[in-house]
Amino acid sequence: MSTAVPASLPSSTAPLILHVDMDAFFASVEQLDHPELRGRAVIVGGSQRGVVSACSYEARKFGVHSAMPIVQARRLCPNGAFVPVRMGRYAQVSQLVMAVLERFSPLVEQASVDEAYLDGSGLERIFGPPQRLGIVLKQAVAAETGLTCSVGMAPVKFLSKIASDQNKPDGLFILAPNDVPAFLEALPVSKIPGVGRQAVEKLALLGVRRVGDVTRYSERFWRERFGKWGEVLYARARGIDPRPVVPESEAKSEGAENTFAEDHDDREELKRWLLDQAERVGRRLRRDGHAGRTVSLKVKFSDFKVITRAKTLREPTASTRMIFQTAAQLLDAEQLPNKVRLIGLSVSNFSNARRQLSLFPGNETDLDKTLDTTLDAIREKFGPGAMVRGRVFGFRKPS
Repeated sequence: MSTAVPASLPSSTAPLILHVDMDAFFASVEQLDHPELRGRAVIVGGSQRGVVSACSYEARKFGVHSAMPIVQARRLCPNGAFVPVRMGRYAQVSQLVMAVLERFSPLVEQASVDEAYLDGSGLERIFGPPQRLGIVLKQAVAAETGLTCSVGMAPVKFLSKIASDQNKPDGLFILAPNDVPAFLEALPVSKIPGVGRQAVEKLALLGVRRVGDVTRYSERFWRERFGKWGEVLYARARGIDPRPVVPESEAKSEGAENTFAEDHDDREELKRWLLDQAERVGRRLRRDGHAGRTVSLKVKFSDFKVITRAKTLREPTASTRMIFQTAAQLLDAEQLPNKVRLIGLSVSNFSNARRQLSLFPGNETDLDKTLDTTLDAIREKFGPGAMVRGRVFGFRKPS
């Protein structure tokens, strides 16, 4: 385990935010479940036409990284172990990790399937100094899951996220309040979460390459030049981040998409994919008690051009049929200048408002609800392939 501790540890009254980041999570789960993969270069991804979802540290030595096309990853690492994504399994392990974190603090905010923030302010009264807290937490995660994680500790959220990346894998990095100015002064501006490649290029034109360079300009300068984003950048450069750790953050959307092994231009085939995706999205919405008013369609063509189209409904829905029909209508309204490489749909604009009760029992909406509920129950008991709608009967997706 790699550990970095400042000369002056945070005082017991200082805020302490932890960022816990699982190391190469998807690939590590595959190595955990399949011992023969341990020590090998593991690349987790979709089909030959897909992209790398995650890779082990052994694979990263060959230049493989997330979001890289699988074809390119195979060229860089021809002897690597290429395995399919098992999101259900990763979610299962993620729940174990979050349960461990909740033993330490009631204030745990899950940021993604493999990372979370934890408010550790005041925990020194239970666990001792921050270094001890970090070590005990890491040991608890390893004991529960068999996996390693990296932990960053800092006075605010964005700094804790940066800190967790300092000593990966299996690292622990503690950034004390007194050390923040010097740390930020030399930090590449690209390390600030949310500062992407295009932002880095724009900042470089202003001579801003380190975070310390940001403070050479006034807050007014950044606000006038970049608006709200400029204000946030200036605040981050001074170590300011007022965001608290918020437990159980609500999801904002639910979606599904597929990249094809071969490009398609058959609209009926594309709609069968949309129905399969609507089944998955609708089931997750109903499981989580969500309903959304906006249905979006995403299409990527063979020339990599991407279009997105959306329609906002009068009332929120979690109905598979309504989600599918809306997405299909959006597809019907589009020309297909090239064959389609990827298609997907999503539901957003969630609402907790109760839907108006129907005046006529047994109408189509009620039938939809009954059908969805029945199919959900059957699939929960017998598996997702136990019963399918007629339109996708015999539809076999390639692995």
